[in-house]
Amino acid sequence: MPVSPAPIALSLGDPAGIGPEIVVAAWRALRSVGPIFAVIGDATTLTGLSGERVQRIAKIGDAMATFGDAVPVIDMPLTSPALPGKPTSAAASQIIAWIETAAHLASTGEASAIVTAPIAKAPLYAAGFAFPGHTEFLGALAAPGEADARGPVMMLVAQDLRVSLVTIHEPLARVPSLLNVELIVNAGLVTARALRSDFGIADPRLVVTGLNPHAGESGAMGREEIDIIIPAVTALQELGIRVDGPHPSDSLFHAAARATYDAALCMYHDQALIPVKMLDFWGGVNVTLGLPIVRTSPDHGTGFDIAGRGCARADSLIAALRMAADIAANRAIA
Repeated sequence: MPVSPAPIALSLGDPAGIGPEIVVAAWRALRSVGPIFAVIGDATTLTGLSGERVQRIAKIGDAMATFGDAVPVIDMPLTSPALPGKPTSAAASQIIAWIETAAHLASTGEASAIVTAPIAKAPLYAAGFAFPGHTEFLGALAAPGEADARGPVMMLVAQDLRVSLVTIHEPLARVPSLLNVELIVNAGLVTARALRSDFGIADPRLVVTGLNPHAGESGAMGREEIDIIIPAVTALQELGIRVDGPHPSDSLFHAAARATYDAALCMYHDQALIPVKMLDFWGGVNVTLGLPIVRTSPDHGTGFDIAGRGCARADSLIAALRMAADIAANRAIA
């Protein structure tokens, strides 16, 4: 098993979802090859889930010695048992604490990265959680690494496709009013820098999507391209970024187009996620760019409808763990 500089901290996510079973499945797949991780969560939820051993550990470094034989867990117990498929706001404070603890371990260097199993927003909102999701929460927890270009920026990765989002969890009707030159430039700078530091691409190439059909068709279908997106592309070029666009998004994601860029900058959520999930529905990875810690997650939700049935696939979580280890290694030599 390759020796990593430090284990990955894996927050358990919503314990009523598929998180516990895909965590165990990921451990089975990686126990002999790595990367090594430790779960931050409720050990009882994992104990006996599938007949595998669970080992409570006092500190994350202890995972190095136990990973081959048992799922290592920094135990932060729930106040009441989790029932598969039955999310409740009663678990919200523990779920939030698991994420905070994982982020703290990464920020101190005790963990090389964090990977977050899926959470559901509604139970957390009911308990007073004030963020649209993991990405925004981690952005608030971690100080930005760059004063003039800061995260969090969400990137999705599937096979040879990388897409970054200018707006993330926003209603589609709000997106046009949210877009501005500064927002797009910031996302482009963070993406370009992450491609260098996290993915080892020395001279990254970006493309930018339009917002409207046909990228606005010279203003006939909307002026956002003329008034906002083109000035942002020009500003990025003046800052030394290799970037082109805006392009109609319906022509950017086939194989020949993907070969011409290293990442696409998309204006809104589904514009980015649909091509990712079409290309690799089971294996996509969510990466948070622009933070001083490494964070990835599986590109899917909590799966309450199938939780506890034993049919959830761990492909995306396994890919997220491997990508987190790769990014941490790239940052170490950057």
